[in-house]
Amino acid sequence: MNSVIQKAKRVIIKVGSSLVTNDGKGLDAAAIQKWAEQIVQLRALGKEVVLVSSGAIAEGMQRLGFDKRPAGIHELQACAAVGQMGLAQIYETSFRQHHVQTAQILLTHADLADRERYLNARSTLFTLLRLGVVPIINENDTVVTDEIKFGDNDTLGALVTNLIEADALIILTDQRGLFTADPRKDPDAEFVHEAKAGDLTLEAMAGGAGSSLGRGGMLTKILAAKRAALSGAHTVIAWGREDKVLTRLAAGEAIGTQLTAQTAQLTARKQWMADHLQTAGKLVLDDGAVQKLTAEGKSLLPIGVVEVAGSFGRGDVVTCVDQAGRAIARGISNYASSETRRIMRKPSTEIISILGFVEEPELIHRDNLVLL
Repeated sequence: MNSVIQKAKRVIIKVGSSLVTNDGKGLDAAAIQKWAEQIVQLRALGKEVVLVSSGAIAEGMQRLGFDKRPAGIHELQACAAVGQMGLAQIYETSFRQHHVQTAQILLTHADLADRERYLNARSTLFTLLRLGVVPIINENDTVVTDEIKFGDNDTLGALVTNLIEADALIILTDQRGLFTADPRKDPDAEFVHEAKAGDLTLEAMAGGAGSSLGRGGMLTKILAAKRAALSGAHTVIAWGREDKVLTRLAAGEAIGTQLTAQTAQLTARKQWMADHLQTAGKLVLDDGAVQKLTAEGKSLLPIGVVEVAGSFGRGDVVTCVDQAGRAIARGISNYASSETRRIMRKPSTEIISILGFVEEPELIHRDNLVLL
């Protein structure tokens, strides 16, 4: 098999706690520098890269002198707060050696469940990538509780993969990949080189928890691959200390376990918008806008809207209809209904003077629109 990473243009890389902190001994500067160097090489190949890094709590534990993971939520939050300082610093230093800027983004699952915050996070990440910055994402463990108790950054990696429609998710871990059984207990366990993401038999193979440092295990990685596949992204689970693992994957080498998505990215996104969302409002388009959307594949601009029906917020799905009332498309609105009423029939250059701000020049970007 050829690595799906070779063809991927946008890649999410998730690195686990035990790797980042050398099994809790402290941040592994040498390993982090190697991953940074490889990410720089991936960018040179034209790939966009986002890094999801665990390790803040584990680093904080080491700095604060905890021998084992605290049970108390506030102690864990304190560890996260202290450890995040070191984590951000070492990534900044490692990438700066290659003249690459980094940005720290702390997210919670709630940020991605709320549509407006979801779109804000999405826009910020796209802007950072456009500016040539490597975003480094971690869960905001200092302010949340459920994520500390039940969360894991494998899931966060999958959520970010879907958020920016990445082509692939690479999960670097302290294991080679998935085996048919626990190789530490079963000498007959066989390595799984390739499988379909979402295959239920994989979950049976992967049961069990992770290390004492992290909250994930192989099961969370299998479930993360399943989640990422919903938007058409492929996943590779590989040993993070494999020599030049990222650049070798990008060169097409088969390393680790490759879990292949069965739904094409565009198809998955169109199905999500067309079949699974109730629309919150309706936009009536003029003939020119209908032509732009249906025949030319363009985005919807405010100037093409002649009427707004319903009440919706930024990030809600709305239906676009022609002046005869025929449904033309569905899409995610960049503006609330009250804002849309003020900017409709106006060119995008006037948005800032009318509203005092501009989220996007498009009312609905073509990437967030599906024709009916």
